[in-house]
Amino acid sequence: MKIIRILLVSATLLLSACSLLPEQIDETKDWSAQKFYKEASESMAAGDYQKAIEYYETLEARYPFGQYAIQSQIDVAYAYYKDGKAVEAIAAADRFIKLHPRNPHVDYAYYLKGLVNFNRNLGFIQRFIPTDTSQRDPVTTLSSFNDFAELVRLYPDSEYSADARQRMVYLRNNLAMNEMHVARYYMKRGAYLAAANRCVTVIEKYQRTPSVKEALEILALAYDKLGMQELSADARRVLAINQASGALEIPETEVEESYGRKIWNYLELDKN
Repeated sequence: MKIIRILLVSATLLLSACSLLPEQIDETKDWSAQKFYKEASESMAAGDYQKAIEYYETLEARYPFGQYAIQSQIDVAYAYYKDGKAVEAIAAADRFIKLHPRNPHVDYAYYLKGLVNFNRNLGFIQRFIPTDTSQRDPVTTLSSFNDFAELVRLYPDSEYSADARQRMVYLRNNLAMNEMHVARYYMKRGAYLAAANRCVTVIEKYQRTPSVKEALEILALAYDKLGMQELSADARRVLAINQASGALEIPETEVEESYGRKIWNYLELDKN
């Protein structure tokens, strides 16, 4: 009984002490939707993306209707993107598209999805030091291509469509080069049929890309290794015809050249 009495007294004292603590003050308690949006925008400008996300989401929770709430739904997607949260950014953009399919800014939501996937899996070092982006995960590259393609299909006259088309060319080149990385890997290991199949994919699916020339060259060599001389001769003939016509002289398209690449080129680090 004595122990129970001591515990009860202790609990009472603890509760009394807690009641004396100052209540946590919510500085946003009386904020209007306009105030929330202003603070969120200022946080974005200052690079405090987490705070901006908090304000955007609280704004929508407290004022679910109205123009500020709608604008916050698309702005929070961009805030997530800038904060390096790709999954959340795409989910927010998808939500905006679903809720507001006729909104005048819905084209931006499609563009943002493509942009998020375009930069996905790029670490800090990769953003500033030249790397072969064609060796990145082709799944996100294809997702980005499809996102931009959807934008161009639905909103061909959008202010974002011209940039999307340029990025699609770049992504398509990368997808083709990725296939060639795999083809070379198979050739080194004597998997000639698998290498030939990759080359055929490039020739059939990624026409008008710089990788087609190498695909024809490796295809001819793979057929030689497989003893398929007639097919090898066909590949060489197609290669010769296209070289003669200049059809294989296709410039590679670079998008968002990094500061690292500019410095790399200026110092001529690629040269011996």
